[in-house]
Amino acid sequence: MRQVEVPLGGRSYRIDIAPGLLAGAGERLAPYARRGRLVVVTDANVWAAQGKKLRAPGLTIEPIVVPPGEASKSWAQLEALVERLLALNVERGEAIVAFGGGMVGDLAGFAASILKRGCRYVQIPTSLLAQVDSSVGGKTAINAAGGKNMVGAFHQPAYVLIDPDTLASLPARELAAGYAEIVKYGLIDDAPFFAWCEANGAALLAGDGGARLEAIEHCVRAKARIVGEDERETKGRRALLNLGHTFGHAVEAESGFQILHGEAVAIGMVLAYRFSAARGLCPAADAERIENHLAGVGLPTRVRVGTPRSLVAHMAADKKASGGRVAFILARGIGEAFVDKGVELGEVEAFLEREMTR
Repeated sequence: MRQVEVPLGGRSYRIDIAPGLLAGAGERLAPYARRGRLVVVTDANVWAAQGKKLRAPGLTIEPIVVPPGEASKSWAQLEALVERLLALNVERGEAIVAFGGGMVGDLAGFAASILKRGCRYVQIPTSLLAQVDSSVGGKTAINAAGGKNMVGAFHQPAYVLIDPDTLASLPARELAAGYAEIVKYGLIDDAPFFAWCEANGAALLAGDGGARLEAIEHCVRAKARIVGEDERETKGRRALLNLGHTFGHAVEAESGFQILHGEAVAIGMVLAYRFSAARGLCPAADAERIENHLAGVGLPTRVRVGTPRSLVAHMAADKKASGGRVAFILARGIGEAFVDKGVELGEVEAFLEREMTR
């Protein structure tokens, strides 16, 4: 079993990674149970595909099943979930279990952050995107009329259990979307890992268990290190994890969330590197190399929704905006990302005009 520690002093927590861990989840989750039960928040698809594998002998599992999809990250679903948790008399000392992909982790984690002024929660991510990224780091949120993840809190889990075997039931499209977040870690500050992705990405998506385990551990270790250095994104270090997200969130929202988050991030990373190249910051060959790799594994790499003006309008409402400006994650090359707070949105709109006619 691979183990990773997220170093946050008294709020540090462990991440366990190994195939088959769901079968032994009861022993690992027992310390987070109260009155012999585990309250598990999940979605209908995950519960149907994985529910029977979540074994906890000696514990009663109380599932709360929410509708699948990004639409469940809403005020209405949050209210319904909190009311159900209150009806079950969930205590602050017991941990709510988030069992699913990124949506479930965000929704259940945010509910835990506000229930009785803060309850514990445990992450059991079942999608590739959640296993390599969203289950670690304590970002929880719901969407609002103003945009994606506009209402939320930093609320760290007490424990994370990752079983790569859960990926076997994922559709190929969802696997590819999660793979985009894997590539992100190479592009931020680890050029050798991007080269590893080029060599192993196709095998990973085809079901190579060794490649999946290697990528999950690598990404989790990278994120744990970054979160330990800059938990609340105040020092600029954690902001690098938003590579591709400023462009990507705009694309995702403009599509009405018909484009998956990881697909939008893939498009956003290509745009971030092409924008960097257009500004003379990085070689055009690097941007082309990234686009070729992502396209080669079946991910979208070009903007095909909205207009430059509508996309920039989404960016202007970005939750990370400060002083009327939006921070962009740009790059000087593969593995050399940095934060640029001086980008004018007019320049971005002109860039998108060129891109959307490419």
